Amino acid sequence: MARFPVYATEGISSPGNRTRGQNGRENAARAASFCRVSNGILVHQQIRALIESGAITSTPAIAPTQIQPSSLDLRLATRGYRVRSGFLPETVRVADRLEDVTLYTFDLTDGAVLEKGHCYIIPLLEQIEQPLPYLIRANPKSSTGRLDLFTRLLADNCGRFEQVPPGYTGPLFLEVVPRSFPVRVQTGLSLCQIRFSAGNASLSDDELRAEHARHPLLFDDRGEPIPESRLRLDNGLMMGVATRTDRDIQGPIGYVARRYTGIVDMADDGGHDADAFFEPLAEPKGGHLIVEPEEFYIFASKERVRVPSHLAAEMAAYDVGIGELRTNYAGFFDNGFGGDSGTRAVLEVRPHDVPFLLEDGQVFFKLEFFRTQELPDVVYGDKRLSSHYQGQSLKLSKHFRV
Repeated sequence: MARFPVYATEGISSPGNRTRGQNGRENAARAASFCRVSNGILVHQQIRALIESGAITSTPAIAPTQIQPSSLDLRLATRGYRVRSGFLPETVRVADRLEDVTLYTFDLTDGAVLEKGHCYIIPLLEQIEQPLPYLIRANPKSSTGRLDLFTRLLADNCGRFEQVPPGYTGPLFLEVVPRSFPVRVQTGLSLCQIRFSAGNASLSDDELRAEHARHPLLFDDRGEPIPESRLRLDNGLMMGVATRTDRDIQGPIGYVARRYTGIVDMADDGGHDADAFFEPLAEPKGGHLIVEPEEFYIFASKERVRVPSHLAAEMAAYDVGIGELRTNYAGFFDNGFGGDSGTRAVLEVRPHDVPFLLEDGQVFFKLEFFRTQELPDVVYGDKRLSSHYQGQSLKLSKHFRV
């Protein structure tokens, strides 16, 4: 039986959750007290302070479990819109554009199935109540990406996907397109997460090299640090793809999505047979593997990566200099990912245009590191968080049993 998500009965108290607009000047003063910031990404306790000040609101209240070390999970609201096309609301409110493109609406309270290949817009429970001096960036959660579930954040009068400019107030929406499987979703389910940043938080290649010298960022399959001479840096840390077995990868070296499957119930963790949705890939002869255009693959990185507690990281989804393919959907790594000796990054791969030959260890993606404004109260892998992928090697989403 499916286990549907339920709202937390006790959320984080905020003036916005009690009475919208009440004590507005007081709320703004509280927010301003921690908006005087230096460059960097906000962390757990700072995000919580934003919520407590009423700068971010939701009904029902935001649950403590939604706050990650340097990101905030957002939840689906009660109604969805099946639309004939996606759109970018650069000069309009999302609600106004929905009047033009909606085919039908549907209720999410008790769950609904999103069909493969169809486009949906779903309002989110959380909204920005007070103007903030931060750029807000979004990405799918890890489990969302591993299902080939394409999502993009939208905001009123905003000309970019997955970004909300400083000073914005208003609702947030999510575009959702299932690419490989039909999925069942419900009100309160989290498909995406956001983080808040100020100024230039990105580390230069020289800073990355210095970080690795102090406390290594990359490790091999034995847990030994990668020598500095073997680091590949190009406006970020370049990493490879694994197409051979090793100490971490003992079974398949990857998976490819099956074309005709049943429904993935996203509220049912561990309730799906992996073989019914994915075909395992054996180690290819010579370590060379050809991936086909518009098929969906799961691979692991060649190296293990460690994200220190004072940093976060993001994987670039595309780099046409590496190949005409998308290498991930959910590419954000919270502080503490990888623990002490690193964890494999899992790659959500969709090639475009032409078949593409993969070779074991070849450069396949880039990881950009960002400084955070403070050390977070909790890091990825903490028992107080739902850290499903700490210590992973090659792993499908939490919904599957292998």
